[in-house]
Amino acid sequence: MSAQDHDSIPVWTWAAPALASGLLALKFTHLVPSDAAPVLILAGVLLGAAVFAAVHHAEVLALKLGEPFGSILLAVAVTVIEVALIVSIMLSGAEGSDFVARDTVFAAVMIVLNGVVGLCLILGAGKHFEQTFQLQGASSALAVLGTLATLALILPNFTETTVGPSYSILQLEVIGLEALLLWGVFVFVQTIKHRDYFLDLQGTADSAEAPHEVPAARTALVSLVLLLISLVAVVLLAKVLSYPVDAGIAAAGLPKSFVGVVIAVIVLLPEGLAATKSALVNRLQNSINLALGSAIASIGLTIPTVAVVSVAFGQRIALGISPIDITLLVLTLYISALTLGTGRTTVLQGAVHLVIFAAFLLVSAVP
Repeated sequence: MSAQDHDSIPVWTWAAPALASGLLALKFTHLVPSDAAPVLILAGVLLGAAVFAAVHHAEVLALKLGEPFGSILLAVAVTVIEVALIVSIMLSGAEGSDFVARDTVFAAVMIVLNGVVGLCLILGAGKHFEQTFQLQGASSALAVLGTLATLALILPNFTETTVGPSYSILQLEVIGLEALLLWGVFVFVQTIKHRDYFLDLQGTADSAEAPHEVPAARTALVSLVLLLISLVAVVLLAKVLSYPVDAGIAAAGLPKSFVGVVIAVIVLLPEGLAATKSALVNRLQNSINLALGSAIASIGLTIPTVAVVSVAFGQRIALGISPIDITLLVLTLYISALTLGTGRTTVLQGAVHLVIFAAFLLVSAVP
């Protein structure tokens, strides 16, 4: 996009969330039938438009705030919306609500580390042959992510105070607090203590990508409001489409846990698109910031929130994943350590991640 695009508000970037909000208002006031085929088709189209609008406004804010603040803002905004969606399902008492946090968080980690990272490496290497990034920042983020994923998704299977893949109340409170504190320390290191670890290396950006002017304060403020509206619209439209999605999953004979994959895909669309765009202009560092940052935020903010909800409402939640999923998670963390352990990536590493992602989708659909 040109500098003018980032220092103004293109019509489509406010029209998309506005139309999406209008459709949602009509739906929630029962002025249109939510199960009518034309309404569902329009909801799907507007959901996609809202995702692209969110990516645009995230780019504007990233230019205004500078990296890695822009990546953090998008990750936190998306995760807050994800948490709100998970909590709403938990409190609804619907079938499978005990597992929705686990399924969504695990799916988010696998989608980010394999789907998004793999696609970024494939597309980036296809255009730039070999790409580089800051080893210190990537290894720090992966260490935090590996710790959070193990504590949240693997350890509950092996505790002895409760039966099943769950923590006791005390364990859940401590693990939730640890997750929140570790996420906070990571953000502190990323933004203040060692911010330079998470910035693009000099001379790595695509020379064909013209430098952008910093947007005006008014433009950034409007983009912030429109970003939040777009993200809320994405999640609420996803809820509108949830019943036909559930029906489609059941009709296809897929397991109930596949709903978590669908939720994670929809919620992560803005970050995934932003990450791939950065990889195409040889800003792989920004892609890694977005990918790993979103996975860390997904665990670091979701687990404390569902812990509070679980304790406050006396609702049991299952966090431990199955042996099949543990195998895929351990493989993903191991391969990610190899991929991010040299500071350079090629198309081969991207292909490995996409193969693991395909295996994840396979066992999610056919356990």
